[in-house]
Amino acid sequence: MSKQQTRWAPWTTAPTRAVKRGHFWIPGERVQQEGKTYQRGPMYVEWESPEAVTRPWPIVLMHGGGFQGTEWFDTPDGRPGWAQRLVEAGYAVLVIDRPGHGRSPFHSRTLGEMGPPFSYEGGQYIYFPGDDPRHTLWPFASDDAAAMDEFIAGYGPLPADLALSQTLDADRMAALLDRIGPAILLTHSASGPDGWLVADRRPELVKAIAAIEPMGPPFADIPNIGAMRWGPSAAPLRFAPPVADADALRTAEPGTLRLPSLVGLPILIVTAEASAFAAASPPTAAFLNAAGASAELLHLPDRGVHGNGHGLIYEKNSDAALAPVLEWIIERTETQD
Repeated sequence: MSKQQTRWAPWTTAPTRAVKRGHFWIPGERVQQEGKTYQRGPMYVEWESPEAVTRPWPIVLMHGGGFQGTEWFDTPDGRPGWAQRLVEAGYAVLVIDRPGHGRSPFHSRTLGEMGPPFSYEGGQYIYFPGDDPRHTLWPFASDDAAAMDEFIAGYGPLPADLALSQTLDADRMAALLDRIGPAILLTHSASGPDGWLVADRRPELVKAIAAIEPMGPPFADIPNIGAMRWGPSAAPLRFAPPVADADALRTAEPGTLRLPSLVGLPILIVTAEASAFAAASPPTAAFLNAAGASAELLHLPDRGVHGNGHGLIYEKNSDAALAPVLEWIIERTETQD
């Protein structure tokens, strides 16, 4: 068979795995419009576990940007992603498509207007190696047009209202935890603020948060996405004493307002060596800690993991990048009383 006739059949070479898997939905609320009933912002959940779960808490993987849960599965160059590696480590793993993303339907009549489409140039700016020579482990060449087409294919628009989008994310995640019980949250990029919001809603059900380069810094106006009006999030958090509006939060002296739901909660914020977005994380950790949290920063080069950008979860050394995160999760969640 000629090269032109060769078919791509990865199922013929992938190793056999003994796992349990399935999916379910976290429904959205019913809304009435023009005499008819619609559902607003449901959330798709896909789960997988080893034959015998050996870890005490499941992990929920929350995707970033306009992408979807698939970013946690196979990497762009076909290797196992973090979802599979966590299952191999003994965890039950749940991967969500945030409301309005991926398999979670989007319609402007129930979720509001869409934000702008995700461009190739946006993908290159966020993920590709640029002027930093340390960024060496992106998984395909910058001139590989076919690989770029496939990478961008998974992206869609975000809801134009960032605060609404984060509110829906957090509300559906709270409903998920109500159903499955306590869990560990693992976020990436734009889902980073969702971690704080979910813990704010269900502090007793969040065992730890590992945030991979969470969107920030506090109070930033994120191009083509929206404004982080409530410090580390666009949607309101429950401060003590209560804060009437975001403007009052912005002018408050650091340390005068607390986030009681985050006190005592293990939080890890992970940054990569050559990511332009890594600079947002120290101010985010500082804001959370001034409000009573105990957020830790993990800069991957400090653990011998080099060459990464913002897409570290699926770059060539994704397994090495996961190792110190997994070590932290085990240490912080399996030694708790």
